[in-house]
Amino acid sequence: MIAARDSDRHFTPEEYFAWEEKQLEKHELIDGRVYAMTGRTRNHSDIAGNFLSIVKPHLRGSGCKTYNSDCRVNILDTSNYIYPDLSVTCDSRDTFSTQYITYPCLIVEVLSNSTEAYDRGKKFDKYRRNPNLVDYVLVSSDEMAIDMYHKNDAGEWIIVSYREGDRVEFKSINLCLPIEQVYEEIVFDPQP
Repeated sequence: MIAARDSDRHFTPEEYFAWEEKQLEKHELIDGRVYAMTGRTRNHSDIAGNFLSIVKPHLRGSGCKTYNSDCRVNILDTSNYIYPDLSVTCDSRDTFSTQYITYPCLIVEVLSNSTEAYDRGKKFDKYRRNPNLVDYVLVSSDEMAIDMYHKNDAGEWIIVSYREGDRVEFKSINLCLPIEQVYEEIVFDPQP
C-alpha cells in the first residue's frame, strides 16, 4: 500500500535502509524514491493474520520461510523494495540478507480501495519479472473474493478467481483450503 511520495530525495538502497530504521512508519523504495505506507483496516489486518496462521504451520519443517508485512521483497534486478502483506520463499539465496528477500514463490496482497489498481497493475508487473514467483494472490477485504495470478508450467500467467464455497489452491506451496478459512471471523460492512 503506497501513499503519496514522502520525499523528493533520491535514495540508494543503503541510504534507504539506514533512513527507514529511524522512521516511525514503513516506506517502500521505488525507482530511488520513498513512499509511505498507508493505514489499514481491521479486516485487512485480520485477513493478513489469518493467512499467516494458515501458511506458517503448513510450511513448518519444509525449509520454506513465511514472512508478514514487515519483510521487504526486493524486485529482482532492481533497487526497488516493496512490503507485501505476506510472502513465502523456499530459496536458499534468501538467507544471505537480513533486510529483505528476493526470490519469493508466493506473494499475498490484501486489497484496499486506494491500492487495488496499483496491486493489479504496476505492482504485479514488477513482481512477475521474478522467475521464482508462482502465485500472486489478491485478497478482497470487502467481500469473500480471491483472485490468484498463477504461473503455469509453460510460464504463462493465468487468473483463477475464488468465491464463497470454493477451495483455494496454492500450487507454489502445495496447499489447498476452503476460502472460508482465509475469512475466518471477518465481518463485512453491509453493501448499499
